[in-house]
Amino acid sequence: MHSEDLPLPGARDVRATLDRPESDDEAAVTVACPPHPQHRGHRGDDRLTAVSEHLVDRGIACLRFDYGDWDEGYGEREDARNAYRWARERYDRVGLFGFSFGGAVAALAAATVEARPDAVSLLAPASGLAADLDAAAALDDVDAPVQVIYGARDDTADWAPVVERARELGFEVVELSADHFFVGQRETVAETAGGFLVERLATR
Repeated sequence: MHSEDLPLPGARDVRATLDRPESDDEAAVTVACPPHPQHRGHRGDDRLTAVSEHLVDRGIACLRFDYGDWDEGYGEREDARNAYRWARERYDRVGLFGFSFGGAVAALAAATVEARPDAVSLLAPASGLAADLDAAAALDDVDAPVQVIYGARDDTADWAPVVERARELGFEVVELSADHFFVGQRETVAETAGGFLVERLATR
């Protein structure tokens, strides 16, 4: 794997790291949205890097980015959409992944980008960022395969509304015996989220 740091286009100052397979001929990428920036969430989050490593080992790139200045979820959603647009211009197939706050951001971005994503995986997603930034409701407008993963012992994120709506829509829901941070389950997270994304993004 080799990684490149780069700025992303847009009105906000957003920096990213693109992890790529050694082959340099990948046709798919996943955009990874980090957890809450006001709680030290960043592109180096262990859950994001675990999924990225899983993807890269299987020939899929991963774009991990940091949000710009805090903007109550609105700017952060736009950061994710701009990261997705950057990826869509360069790759045939694009997935979205997000953890916690980033799970809500990924859902909101997936529901509002111009070109549909090819897969969306949400790990312990928050249900909403603001009154009009409802991740559970956004699932209704996501035209892609969706996976929602949650920890049965997670009492940090309000993931239940997202899980409930995902089940109602027939999306894949996975319960893990874990807390919000999936302590000691790095490989399980990588295999569960990464496996879902690889199955839908890899060359057939």
